[in-house]
Amino acid sequence: MQVHQVFDDHILLTPEEARQADAWTIENGKPGAELMEAAGRAVADIIVDYVGTPLEVGGEIVVLCGPGNNGGDGYVVARHLDEWGYPVRVLMQGGEKSLKGAAKKMAAKWRGPSEPIGERPINGASVIVDSLFGTGLDRPVEGPAANVLEEANKANAFRIAVDIPSGLDALSGNPMGTCFRADATVTFFHKKAGQVVAPGRFYCGGADHVHVADIGIPEAALENVMPTHFSNEPGLWSAAFPFQGPCSHKYDRGHLLVLGGKEPTLGASRLASLAALRTGAGLVTLAASTETYAIQASALDDVMVRRFDSAFGFIGLMSDPKINTVLLGPGSGVGEKTVELVMQATLKSRNMVLDADALTSLVGRLDVLANAKNSEIVLTPHEGEFARLFPSLNYNKDRIAAVRSAAKASGCTVVLKGVSTIVASSDGRVSIASNAPSWLSVGGTGDVLSGMIASLLAQGMPAFEAASAGVWLHGEAGMKAGRGMIASDLLTQIADVLP
Repeated sequence: MQVHQVFDDHILLTPEEARQADAWTIENGKPGAELMEAAGRAVADIIVDYVGTPLEVGGEIVVLCGPGNNGGDGYVVARHLDEWGYPVRVLMQGGEKSLKGAAKKMAAKWRGPSEPIGERPINGASVIVDSLFGTGLDRPVEGPAANVLEEANKANAFRIAVDIPSGLDALSGNPMGTCFRADATVTFFHKKAGQVVAPGRFYCGGADHVHVADIGIPEAALENVMPTHFSNEPGLWSAAFPFQGPCSHKYDRGHLLVLGGKEPTLGASRLASLAALRTGAGLVTLAASTETYAIQASALDDVMVRRFDSAFGFIGLMSDPKINTVLLGPGSGVGEKTVELVMQATLKSRNMVLDADALTSLVGRLDVLANAKNSEIVLTPHEGEFARLFPSLNYNKDRIAAVRSAAKASGCTVVLKGVSTIVASSDGRVSIASNAPSWLSVGGTGDVLSGMIASLLAQGMPAFEAASAGVWLHGEAGMKAGRGMIASDLLTQIADVLP
């Protein structure tokens, strides 16, 4: 059986949305038992792809079955693997009497024994299949089930989860106490948000080991769901990407104004400016104070450098009607002067990207953004800046929910940078990136990202799409730059990753 990934693979489902899709499919003529049979068969096929023939496995395959539909999937997995000649052992939580509906039917088709969980150890297994609890779990796993999960995590075996690792919150991606640590996960119809955001994706085996199986749920099942969570991939934003035609003019590609930095961080604004040009902006102007003008002008050949010495001078530069977007923050300094410049940009209806020093300057002052009536604003905090800007939101408890709340409260698009960079729009949409390498965590890479997002905003992309595209392209450029890269290495890779 060939397992196909669904077409709109950037869509992520919440547990409730997944339940609604299942219910819609059953109500419209496809029996639940048929979906369960397809799910279990898909998992069995993928297990074979990983472990090879029965002779190559070298030991038994232990299938942990729970009391709900996830356990029913496990019985289908066990039956197919047994029929194909693999040594299979089924362990049951709660007893077969706890099974209902389709799960009960699938358990009846299993001809082998079902042992109670905890009766015998599983440390000799070669493969452990977790089908204890699915996406509907909303509390920590306890008792014998928790004990067997801990035993499974210590076993020298290949671990694969059915739909989602037991004990993992399918929405937030956080473990709820004891949690199965899978080497691979097979989910159905669409990925779940908790399988993409960290740390959830690591409990699932990593981004490359979460497999989506088509079990017969049609895309029409989403018509009344209206998903708001998305995996940050080109399919999400490519339709809005600014592909320039043969007759385009440089002013058609946007004019970005970047607030120049102060010593000792003059390079931050240069990195942002050059990244913006590499990402396609038609013109970039760096506003430099008199004391830094000569340094910046001599260091930049492709960026226009303009002198300013006061807030009034910067406002004058910003008055150029061709300048449609302003980037403030990289190395610009913390203080009331930066707040004043942000305020003036809002009054002049300029799109804005606010990063670094601008964000620190706005702690307790986000109300100044309320004057932005006809512009789009993107905030790009790292975790420390986010905590200072939004002290009432605990991103450690639920990273996705915190960023969505911050976007709604501020009226801005918020980019929370980190292992899983999350972009949230004030309308509730959220994208989760999983393509960034660990070696991006060096100084200056955030300045490059802010320049890339500002460039796409200047070229006419809506804020949510511009921020999501910038984050994805930034991650791809980091992958191409490779280990040992520094921030300026990203600049030479941007052109190669543009769509």
